[in-house]
Amino acid sequence: MLSFFSFFLLKNFNGKVCLVHKSFKRHDMINFKMKHHASGTTYSNPHFFILNKGLNTGKPMQQPCPNCFVIIFQCSEDFENMESICKSLWRVKFWHQFLIGSVIPYIRINDFSKNLTFRANEMMQDFDQHKKNVAALKLLEEKEQQFHQNINLINDLRRVILYRYCRR
Repeated sequence: MLSFFSFFLLKNFNGKVCLVHKSFKRHDMINFKMKHHASGTTYSNPHFFILNKGLNTGKPMQQPCPNCFVIIFQCSEDFENMESICKSLWRVKFWHQFLIGSVIPYIRINDFSKNLTFRANEMMQDFDQHKKNVAALKLLEEKEQQFHQNINLINDLRRVILYRYCRR
């Protein structure tokens, strides 16, 4: 009987003991609260904003805008994990399939929350792989910023050379 239960581990989730299968490398679920942002409201816990209207729906932002949700976390680790998941989903245009509205497309907070929770739990199943993916994406983002800076420097140098050439 003990060998049957050796496939399972006891895991502590928010003060409750739960059975977790040993073959899953599951991290605790990300706990968050989501609501519509009211202008002028400040938040003390780690948080970020999600655009909820237009073709950039789902875009994570550090500063609020009039049409956004706010996602509030209890700890910064959950904040970082969810921000990377939201950024990934936004980049692949995952939220376009849930947009409604004929003139200005938007997403309902219930649709967003339900699908975000499902996708976040799915992406966090293999937490080690998730951490590797996030590190690789951060490195690519840094390289992209360096590339854009180099392009801007080349354009500036081109303007300086052309300006000097035309002044003769």
